[in-house]
This record gives sequence, C-alpha cells and structure tokens, in this order.
Amino acid sequence: MNAPVTRRNAVLGITAAATSLAVPSILRAQSAGRVVVIGGGFGGAACARALKRAQASLQVALIEPNKVFTACPFSNEVIAGMREIEAQQFGHDKLAAEGVTVVAQAATTIDTQKRIVTTADGTALAYDRLVLSPGIDFHIEALPGYDDAAAEKMPHAWKAGAQTLLLRKQLEAMDDGGLFAIAIPANPSRCPPAPYERASLIAHYLKTKKPRSKVLILDAKDNFSQQRLFEKAWKELYGDMIERIALSQGGRVTSVDPATRTIVTEFGNYTPDVANVIPPQRAGRIAATAGVADATGWCPIDPATFESKLVKDIHVIGDACLGGGIPKSASAASAQGKACAAAIVSLLSGRAPEAPRLTGVCYNTVAPGYGISLTGNYQPRGDIFAEVEGGATSPVDAPRELRAREATDAERWFQTITADTFG
Repeated sequence: MNAPVTRRNAVLGITAAATSLAVPSILRAQSAGRVVVIGGGFGGAACARALKRAQASLQVALIEPNKVFTACPFSNEVIAGMREIEAQQFGHDKLAAEGVTVVAQAATTIDTQKRIVTTADGTALAYDRLVLSPGIDFHIEALPGYDDAAAEKMPHAWKAGAQTLLLRKQLEAMDDGGLFAIAIPANPSRCPPAPYERASLIAHYLKTKKPRSKVLILDAKDNFSQQRLFEKAWKELYGDMIERIALSQGGRVTSVDPATRTIVTEFGNYTPDVANVIPPQRAGRIAATAGVADATGWCPIDPATFESKLVKDIHVIGDACLGGGIPKSASAASAQGKACAAAIVSLLSGRAPEAPRLTGVCYNTVAPGYGISLTGNYQPRGDIFAEVEGGATSPVDAPRELRAREATDAERWFQTITADTFG
C-alpha cells in the first residue's frame, strides 16, 4: 500500500502500543512537559518515539488498546494469498523500553478544560499537549444497509486484522467462474490507491487459481491516483478480467443488502459471489469525543504545528486530519508524527516551530514483481498542506525491470519502517 520519503531511504514510521501503565501519578511528576498520544499506529507511535528522543525529560504516554499492531501496508497481499497475516503483526515492547509509557487501554473521555484523558479502566492522564492519531472510522450512515453485522458478510478489510482474513477466506471459497466485486468510496479516504492495488492482486490470485473468474470495481470516483499506471498494468497482465464502472457510468454504491449480498448502485444492482464493500470514512471516534472533528467528519489543523483549529492544545495527525494535498497513508502519518513532535517540543520550550516539509512515496504492487510508485513533497500553504515541486510518478512506459525494482523497493521500505518501529 503506502510508504514514506524517498524510494530507497524511507522517512520511517513508528508504531507501538500495549504494556500496562504503572501508576497514574507518574504522569503528574515534574518534567519538561507531559504529552499524551492517543493511537498507536504509524503516526501516533512515530510521534511518541520522536518526542522521547528529542527530549528525554518529557513524560510521554501512548494510549493504544491493541497489544498487537497489524499493519495495513501489504495487507492486500495477505488477502491475495501472497503472504501470511503474521508478517503484518508486531509487538510494542521496544517503545516502552525507550521510556514511553504505553497504556493498553482505550481512551474514553477527554476533559479539554482540565486537560485530562480517561481510559476504559478509569486511569486519568494529565497532559500539557495531547496528540490524536486515531486513524479512520466508518461513516456507515452514508451507506444504508451497512453496519458491523453486514461487514461479516460483505467485509471491508480496511482495518487490517480479522477482516483481512475473512475476505481471504471468502475469496478462497469462491468457485472458479465467480464474481468478486469491490465497492470503492469517494475521497477523502484512507490510502486512495489501495483499492486498485487490491483489485489487481485479487485478479492475480484468480488468474492463477480460478481463471474463469472476474473482478468488478464499483467506483464512486471518475478518476483515481496513478490511474494510467494501473490501467496499463491491468490490460497487460489481466486482459478483460477486471471491469471498472466509474462514477459517471453509475458506479457509486448507494446501499447494500447483506442478506442477499446485493450491492445497489445508481444504475443497477449486483449480486457478486464475494462482495468487498469499503464504506465512506471519517476520523476515528475519539476525534468527535474531543471536539476536534468538524461537519465533514475530519479534523481541521494548523499545518505548521498540526494543532486543532477547534480545540487548543490538541494536535491531530495521520488519516484523521484534513491535510489538504497530502494523502491519508502510513507514509504521511509517519512524517506527520515526527513533524508534530518537533513542533510540540518547540512549543513547550517557548520557541516558534519551523514550518515542516513532508515527503512521501506511495508504492503499489500490481502483481508479484510488478510495482508502481508516486512521490510527493508537501508544505504548509495557508490553512492546508499543498504539494510542491519535486514529486515524481513511475513512467507509464517503463520497462519491466523498473517495475521489478519498484516492487523490491516497496518490500525494503516495509522491512525498514517496521524494523525501526518495532525493533
């Protein structure tokens, strides 16, 4: 799925979560400042580690209920049977060993006046600065018929873990000659190119195992990131196995019926053998609890510091924030986490933060040994991040040697970022 920085030298993300907090009063001891980070994905853990490394005297707590982190990048390969879920799973003890207090609980309430976060077990953590990196939640009200029960029949697999394995199991059980349909929401959404990577890798699986089968893409967009690269690869590798119905052709999904596994679009209904429904999205639930999400469901920020425009002393990073031109990806979350940490250290020290410059690269695997990529550079411009010169996209007519090299680069990036994050 996604990766950061340069193609060969990644801006590393850091992820962690999961040992229990000793005594809450630890967090009220005298120090250079108290920072609480909610969310142990690539953004939150990168931020927590960068804070502690930048200023060891900071009291840094990371709140994350999951004791094992399951990474989304490369999870499409799990669905397609190219790797096992264990390759996506990592422990969190290294971050705790560096001095970050890792709290294996869910954050439930935030008192923004007293600046206290309370967790599910009643632990209260005081903060001078709070960082939210809650990822995404699903805006199920925007897709009639879809809920948690429906997800067990029409899995989204957009949060890596049990859903990833469920979709793989359904794909493996599908008869040769069956139809696999993927419903793709409009932007903003997590990792915009990833659904097309998923369609590609599932087509690879079907071509290898069930060659009479088809992949149907029902898309709420007319255009998508790296479209020419994907479409050229589809034609070259999969012939007519993949069909895409775009927004203007009636591809937007308006409702679903999980009882009959029916997907309803503006111009017709479909009943595939396997339905992968990715719902519309918004910021993770704790963002609304904190009051930092606006009417769009996402979180407006000051791009220079990532501080919320709605609530003082709270910063929002990763998929949950309205980042302007910067994509919602593991790459962006990692870079934002580190830039946010630098800004917080400056603010706590009474210094003006420097304007961040973020660089990211998005890798996608279309088949084994066939990768494509897109790099971008982003800087604050007014109220948002804007893309600036210096980015690059894989050439459409590149030789297969380049495609193979980019697939290798993607693997190296994943190995590097997870090794740096989890030890």
